[in-house]
Amino acid sequence: MPALSSTMKEGKVVSWLKTEGDAISAGEAIMVVESDKADMDVEAFDDGFLAAIITGEGDSGAVGAPVALIAAEESDIPALQAYAATLSGVAPPAAAPAAAAPAAAAPKAAAAAPAAPRPAGDRVVASPLAKKRADELGIDISTIAGTGPNGRVTASDVESAKAGGGGAPAKAAAPAKPSWTPAAGVIAATPMARAAAKKARIDLATITGTGEFGRVTVDDVKMATGEAKPKRAKKSTGGAEPIELPEGLVPFTGMQRAVSNNMEATLATPVFRASRDIGMDKFNALYQSVKPKGISVSALLAKAVALAVEKHPILNSQYSEEGTVFIPDINIAMAVAIDGGLITPTLKYANERNVADLAENWKELVDKARSNTLSPDEYNSGTFTISNMGMFGVNQFDAILPTGQGGILAVAATREVIEPDAQAVLGMKKTKKMTVTLTCDHRQIYGADAALWLKTLANIMENETESLLL
Repeated sequence: MPALSSTMKEGKVVSWLKTEGDAISAGEAIMVVESDKADMDVEAFDDGFLAAIITGEGDSGAVGAPVALIAAEESDIPALQAYAATLSGVAPPAAAPAAAAPAAAAPKAAAAAPAAPRPAGDRVVASPLAKKRADELGIDISTIAGTGPNGRVTASDVESAKAGGGGAPAKAAAPAKPSWTPAAGVIAATPMARAAAKKARIDLATITGTGEFGRVTVDDVKMATGEAKPKRAKKSTGGAEPIELPEGLVPFTGMQRAVSNNMEATLATPVFRASRDIGMDKFNALYQSVKPKGISVSALLAKAVALAVEKHPILNSQYSEEGTVFIPDINIAMAVAIDGGLITPTLKYANERNVADLAENWKELVDKARSNTLSPDEYNSGTFTISNMGMFGVNQFDAILPTGQGGILAVAATREVIEPDAQAVLGMKKTKKMTVTLTCDHRQIYGADAALWLKTLANIMENETESLLL
């Protein structure tokens, strides 16, 4: 498995872009691998032929472990496939015995007979491209005879099926499901159920089976012993469909595992938090004026934070046992919730770039994040992070400090408040406020540093909004 990031220990093969036997060229993408937080194309290092796939689609492998074998010459493929079978523990298919004498030559006009389609219900082994092409053409891929290694259906097989009349005929209707009745005196039960009942000293005859043909399953035995709770009937009210709630273990994805590990790593960092309300009237007015130009709140906020960090470099530092490490580049990472995880696309050199450029870059990064195509440098190069939950109506929250950074700012929702104002008619005015909370690494950043930085940020957003457009 190729190393896709410095912290990655294993990766999952999402899909193979080539099938066994295909010719490949150096630099050509041959598979897609799920790294810590993105799906990445993996390219071939040399020319040759994809001889054998060791790690299949959906399987994981350790970084550095082989996932496939590449043959330099096409004639080497059978030997490498035999070797790959010894790695996976599956015996290679036996070679067909050589004919004792040459068969009579067939007439030249006769075409080779096509391979018979697989029986209905058999597992279909096909390349990702073949599956995609079959879906596009509306062809049932299970009716196509594969000509690839071990009967694998290739894209060319799909094209051949199309040329032959739009694919093979539809699958025949499945035969009627047979019925079965145990012999007199025999209690239908699975072997695991029998073993569990014997261990629990329960008579199988007293258990109602819920398996096929009324067979007693191991789950039935567990419910009889109280080890498992009986499944409740799903209830619905007002004619609504029954609600199916998740149940049981759902393994982490690569992204979820990375987030979990990062959160555990933060426990070793002593942190403190400081909050402050920021007036949002001028900032909101600025946003409304630039919104038609495609400039987002995220871009304006990133620019304001970057300018405040620029005036207080201690917030852009890392802790070291030997001292404080100051980072010259201000790269603002912003947390984005995506399906199944959390990722932090990064706006690099945010203090030096104009807000229009930041807005365009941010849109591109978010699109990549939602399609799992961010490169590691685009999500792990942040030096200061913003976590914004204002769009969810959250009034105030604390954010967890990412490892290797000095600070993270939690941004809450803007809310209307009434506050004293000597210039107002009734001595009160309505205004908008936003609560922000700064979390810092207390080993090199102190309370006064945080307070001064929050004061600077508030001044930029309340009084110096024009600086965000420079």
